[in-house]
Amino acid sequence: MKKLAALTALALSFSATAAFAATFTGYVSDAMCASDPKKVSSADHAACAQKCIKGGEKPVLVVDSQTVYTITNPSILIPHAGEKVTVEADVKGSALTVKSVQ
Repeated sequence: MKKLAALTALALSFSATAAFAATFTGYVSDAMCASDPKKVSSADHAACAQKCIKGGEKPVLVVDSQTVYTITNPSILIPHAGEKVTVEADVKGSALTVKSVQ
């Protein structure tokens, strides 16, 4: 009986830390520029984000001009640098694994 309880507790702890799918709309920025997330929706930001991401900065998704999500599969967002996008992604903490981009 104690083994069953221990296995159940272990299984529940793994499911609590698992990723869950969600939809987010925000701007694809670069990690450096996202330090001031309120600026990512400005007109001049798109060119800056494109330049920085081409230069090697990692893309991030800035949602609601305040929440910055790191991307575990960044290559999917590189073509959308500086754009406003809607993504479907698995969420784990503050990291997204993007499944699709619109």
